[in-house]
Amino acid sequence: MITSVYAALLGLLFIRLSALTIRERRRASVALGDAGDIGLQRTIRVHANFSEYVPITLILIYMIESLYALPVLVHLLGLGLLIGRLSHAYGVSQPREDFRFRITGMALTFSVIGIAALTLLGMPVLRAMI
Repeated sequence: MITSVYAALLGLLFIRLSALTIRERRRASVALGDAGDIGLQRTIRVHANFSEYVPITLILIYMIESLYALPVLVHLLGLGLLIGRLSHAYGVSQPREDFRFRITGMALTFSVIGIAALTLLGMPVLRAMI
C-alpha cells in the first residue's frame, strides 16, 4: 500500500513532465527529435531520465514492501525517490543549470536504488542467520 502512494505521486509528476515536453515541442515546432533546440533537449532529457530510473526503482521498493514489510524503510525510499526526481527535474530544466539540484537528484536516486537492491540481497542472508 505504501509504494502505491509514491507510484501515484510519481505518476502525476510524469504527466507534468510529459505536458512540459509537449509544450516545448509545440514552441519549437518539432515533432520528432530536438532540431538542436537547447530548451527542447533539456525538457526531453528530464522526461526521458525520469522514465529510465523511476520504474526499476519503484519495482525494488515494492519488492521490499511486499516481501519484508518494512514500512519506515519503504517510506524513506519512496520519499528519497520522489525528492530526487523533483530535484533532478528542476536542476536539468533550468536554462542556467544549477548542478547542485542535478547532483542531489541523481545521488538520491542512486542511493535509493542501491539501498533497495542491497536490502533485497541482504534480507535473505540475515533471515538465514537468525
